[in-house]
Amino acid sequence: MYAFTYHAATSVKDAAAQLQKLPEANPLAGGMSLIPTMKLRLSSPSEIIDLNGLPELQGIALANGTLTIGAMTRHAEVAASAEVQSAIPALSELAGGIGDVQVRNRGTIGGSICFNDPAADYPAGLVGLGATVHTSERSIPADDFFVSLYETALKSGEIVTSVSFPVPDKAGWSKFANLASRFAIVAVMVSVTGNDVRVAVTGAKECVFRVTDMEHALSADFSPGAVAKIRVATDDLNNDHHAHAEYRAHLITVLAERAISSCG
Repeated sequence: MYAFTYHAATSVKDAAAQLQKLPEANPLAGGMSLIPTMKLRLSSPSEIIDLNGLPELQGIALANGTLTIGAMTRHAEVAASAEVQSAIPALSELAGGIGDVQVRNRGTIGGSICFNDPAADYPAGLVGLGATVHTSERSIPADDFFVSLYETALKSGEIVTSVSFPVPDKAGWSKFANLASRFAIVAVMVSVTGNDVRVAVTGAKECVFRVTDMEHALSADFSPGAVAKIRVATDDLNNDHHAHAEYRAHLITVLAERAISSCG
């Protein structure tokens, strides 16, 4: 790990100002992605802006059909929340299956989506539920937030403050995890909110994506059988030592069927 200067932010405004002033700085949320990359010297920020302890970035609230989760809310808090379990049980299940106990008690929803690991769970949760990411400057639909491999729509100095989810009519989550890391080989979030049907996949490509063929089929017949014969093209699927592209394509269909079956 290279040397760095540590700053404890006193507010979101203070953190944003420091990030604007220090272009080489990195914000620190749970540190479950940033700290390992720093230890391996894959990342070498000159300054760290610590967001821990800022009450304006924490908490879970359910009001008027919308579930809002503060950016610094830990995965374990999301999994255990009565509001989340009541409004979107599939999101509680997603959070409860991230990493191990240590990761769930330190990692945050904001940190996870900003890092945008291609095998992370939350990107599929956000896109699959039609969420909106709120920052210190604007609100960004989840469909537009995740851009590419480890890349998001955030601008320099912009800080995620919360994520809001419309409470769906139905939602289901299914994940095939790497047994060592608990990252997704493939995972699928399915939801229905009014006329909006969504199928979002993580782990299979360099970034979360929607399967529009499945969405169209489910709009006419919301059942596992509606997607059973739909296959995602393998051209740009991940092909590595964890799983080859053809297997991931097969998993997408199987997990979509399971997610649909679990919808409640």
